[in-house]
This record gives sequence, structure tokens and C-alpha cells, in this order.
Amino acid sequence: MKSIFTLVASMFFVANSFAQDDNNFLREKGVIDLYPFYHGVASGDPLDDAVILWTRVTDDTLTADSVLVNWRVGTDTTMSTIVTSGFGYAKASKDWTFKVDATGLQPGTWYYYDFEALGENSIMGRTRTAPVGDIDSLRFGVVSCSSYEHGYFGAYRHLMDRNDIDCILHLGDYIYEYEVGGYSNNISGRTYEPTNEIITLEDYRIRHSHYKLDQDLRKLHQQYPFIVVWDDHESADNSYHDGASNHDPGTEGLWTDRLGASGQAYHEWLPIRSPQPGNIQIYRSFEFGDLINLPMIDTRIEGRDEQISSQADANDPTRTMLGAVQYAWLTNNLGNSTKQWNIVGNQVMIAPLEAFGNPVNYDQWDGYAYERGQLLNFVDTNVTNFIVLTGDIHTSWVNDIPNSGYDASSCTSSSGVEFVVTSVTSPGFDIGVGSSVIQAANSHIHYVDLSKKGYGVLDVNKMRTQFDFYYLNDAEDVNTGQYHGASYYVNDGEHCANEASGPSSRPGPFPIFAPQPEEADPSSVPELKTPSFVVLGAYPNPANDKVTFQLYADQTTPINIQVFDMLGRKVFEDLMTNVHIGVNYAQFEINDLEKGTYQFVISNGMYKVTKSIIKY
Repeated sequence: MKSIFTLVASMFFVANSFAQDDNNFLREKGVIDLYPFYHGVASGDPLDDAVILWTRVTDDTLTADSVLVNWRVGTDTTMSTIVTSGFGYAKASKDWTFKVDATGLQPGTWYYYDFEALGENSIMGRTRTAPVGDIDSLRFGVVSCSSYEHGYFGAYRHLMDRNDIDCILHLGDYIYEYEVGGYSNNISGRTYEPTNEIITLEDYRIRHSHYKLDQDLRKLHQQYPFIVVWDDHESADNSYHDGASNHDPGTEGLWTDRLGASGQAYHEWLPIRSPQPGNIQIYRSFEFGDLINLPMIDTRIEGRDEQISSQADANDPTRTMLGAVQYAWLTNNLGNSTKQWNIVGNQVMIAPLEAFGNPVNYDQWDGYAYERGQLLNFVDTNVTNFIVLTGDIHTSWVNDIPNSGYDASSCTSSSGVEFVVTSVTSPGFDIGVGSSVIQAANSHIHYVDLSKKGYGVLDVNKMRTQFDFYYLNDAEDVNTGQYHGASYYVNDGEHCANEASGPSSRPGPFPIFAPQPEEADPSSVPELKTPSFVVLGAYPNPANDKVTFQLYADQTTPINIQVFDMLGRKVFEDLMTNVHIGVNYAQFEINDLEKGTYQFVISNGMYKVTKSIIKY
């Protein structure tokens, strides 16, 4: 049996051929104390009386295909007043993830929640329901495009620390599908797992697990509800309904299989209110009192035709970005809205972007110009205070959304305003010209930055909606600082953007953060199981050519792996000597094994785990 150990830390481990700062390892120290909820907790899709709660249960000793999970929601961090509780099961068929729709809650209220399984409590999470009635203001953190190999998630860290926002909007590219080095800044120790381009259900599950072990992402999920929508990289680059530019059916199988796998893993690993099994529909809408109507649309998978390369094709009336069903849903949602602001969560830029008289990128709405025109005509007639939030392009923009007859000087024929948030880490979009050239050729563009990374804050009140751009000093620096870059607003009843004199703010008091593990009172927390390592996952199982083990270690003691067949014969043994504190990966090629069930016995002399793997 041939063995290949691929040892890569979730965030900060690196193989023998690289050097690594010990501080990077320490950022993951203490995660093992989260047993058996190593991936933390999360919440999402807030309604005025309900919110989705999420976690994942991981235990080396489980032999059943499900485990009981208890959950509860309280009004403070002491959990002295429980307002609702219940139980359910984390199942192997859902990769041991667990979601529940916690109902019966009060509107506009901060809550705290936790889970219990296998006799242990999770860390506490904090969430908030949507408000009802007369609402003065709301604030959202806005993010997109977090490529793991292009930097650290400092944007998530700074956003978490603010404590002056109500909800996080993630506009897509939450994960990326590439292989190690395939789309990368080659930062030592900051590498993808699995190492291959992800294609199968097991691949996508590992990648989501890998991301969720990032401390900055885990802590942001812990403190705020998320509203998420996918873009293309949750499946494959430049995806559309029937395929993707980064998918080759000849070598990577049917697109429908890959899309189904990516969609299933997405719904398993994110706190989203999922549809019926087998349906991966993601477009949906939210309401926040009388202030905001928030439809979240899917411009990738639901109905998009394949991208084209000419303006003539873009004007084809039969081509669609949304698909007929979603287009009807969106126009019905917007047309019937009674809210003051209609804000659309979108992926690709809706405002035109031209250079030298030609569209720059047919992957965005410029490639579906006819449908865009139809939508904007509908908006002009039926919708007030129309705003579009966009990600995807890894750069920052503030655009009027021009319709036929647009004039920038008089703000004539602008359908609304678009705020485009930059990426968390992903590299800037190479347009080939500078920002001054872009603005000269596109009079509707008020602001553009082509390089900086960071996040946005959307501040909405009855007088105006403002978007603040915050940038990182250096996304490749694990301890990077941040600064305010620019702010723009649109007034109630107007359709064009204006530059603000400074960032928006919210007066306190602010809600108490859910405590971090190290902040918990030891006298109130039951003693935790702290094995010296834990197997977080073994993928795929059954397996044919290779199997990958994801292990978390809290010490550097070498780990021995033995493999036994069903007759008890040892067919392989090896020693992992390069073990680091944090997440490690061991990958085995099993092509030479006969079909059957094998026992992988993993031990460091103090703790032993046995995992059954089926070779087919």
C-alpha cells in the first residue's frame, strides 16, 4: 500500500520545506477545548420570530449514524431565562451538521444560544431577530469573495469587533473550489484542503470544514446572524445553469452531479433556511420592519444562460440571467413591497462597465443587457428607493444604475444606486485600465478602487442609505489593521449617489458579546474532554483511490497510523512525525487495496481512534 502524507494546517501549518512563524500556530490553540463542537456555532436567515441555528458535532467514537443534539435560546449570557429549547439529531448523512429553525422569538431582539451533545456544551452564540413596525435605522456588515490562499480573514475579525451592526450579508464566494496553488498568493501555511480542485460531495464538505476552522470566520459567525447567497466559486468559476468555465465534463463528470454536491454541502454547512431535500434553490427575501425589503437573488445557478463574448448576443431577448421563474418572483417581490427601501442582494455588477466603447466583462449584467433593461424599466415604474448590493468583482464601486436617457449632471433616468463591496482577500479584477479612465468612460460611476481588500457597512435610516468602505492595511498580514476608505449615500426619494463627509456611526449601548471559550467561568462549565488529538473527518467514505483524514492536534507528539483488513491482518503502518498544533491532514492512496472494509487505527501513545473505511 502506497502512503502519501499531505499535512497542511487549517490556517497555519506548513510542511517541512517551509518556514512558519509560531504565532500562526497559536491562533488555533485552544480549539480542541470546543469538543465536540470544533467548528463553532452560527445563526442565519433572521425573521421577526425565528432564526436558523447551526453547529456541527464531531466525535471519534461515534458508531451510530446520528447523535442527539439539545439546543436552547436565552435572553442573556447566563442563560438564566430560556425562551425556547428543543432537540434534534446531527446525522452522518448531513456530515454531522445540525440546523434548527428556532421559532417563537420576539422581533428585533438579541438572543444567546448554545447546543449540547455527548454530555458537552458548545460555545455560546449570539443572534438577532428581524424587527417589525416603525424602524429608525439598521446596520449590516457586507462581505464577499474570501479566497483562503490569498490572505487571512482580517476583514472578518475587524467586522466582528465592531459590535455596532445587526446582521452580516455575504454576497457570495464564501469558499473557492481551486486546488492548492491553482489560485493563490502562495502564503506559507495558508493552503487549501483538500489539495485537489473540489468536485465531489466529500471534497466540498472538507473545504467547508476547512474554512469553518478559521478562527476569524468562526468568531464572526458566533456573534452575528448571517444572510448568505452563493456566487460561482461555491461550485465552480463562471458557473451558469448548465455548466461552468471551470468544469470539464470529460474529466470531471456531469455538471449536474458536481452542482448537486456543491449545493448539498453549502446547505449542510451554512445557517441558511434550506428548501426541501433535492432542491437547492437559494433566492429568498427578508423584511426589516417598515424600513427594508431585502430580496437575495441567485444570478448564477437558478436560470443563467452561458456567458457570451459579444454585445449583439447580450441584447438577445431570449437570454436570461435570472430565469423566468426567478425574474417573475423578483418583480413580484419588488412591485408589491411596502417598505421604504428595496435593497437587492446580488452577485455580479448590474451597472454597465465599458472601456473604449465596449463592455469589459460579459459575466456580469452587461452580458444580459436585454433582461437588465426589462428589469430596470419595471423598477422605474413600480419601485422606489432601489439599491443593489454586489460582490464578485473583488474591487470597490459606487454606481448610479443608468437606464435609457441617463444624465449624470441632473440625475436623470437613474433607476437606483449600486454599492459594490470589495473582496475579503481575493485579488483585484484586472480591467486593464486605471480608475480615472474608467470613470471618464462611465459617467455613472462615482467611486472605484481596484486593489484594496476589506468589507462594507451598510447604514440605513429614514433619511438616507449610506455605504462605508473599510480597508485592510495588508490582507496577507495575520494581524493587519484597518482604516476607513470612502463613504457614499443616496437620499430617500432620490436615485443617484453622493459622497459622504465621513463614515456612519451608531450610538450605544451595544449588546454584550457571546463569551469566547477562554472567557467562560470555569466553575460554571463542565469539565471538557480534551484528547490530545481528534479526527474531525475522513473523506470520502466509501473511497476508491484515496482517503483524507482531517485531524486536530493540541501537541506535536508523532501520530502512528496502522491499517488492518477484516481478518485482522496489518496491511500498512506509518508514523506522522511532522505534527503541528492545529489542523493536520493525512492522505492515503489506496489503489492497491482489495475491495472491502479496513480499520484505520490512529494513536499517539496516549489516545487511540479507530475509523472504518470502505474500499470499493
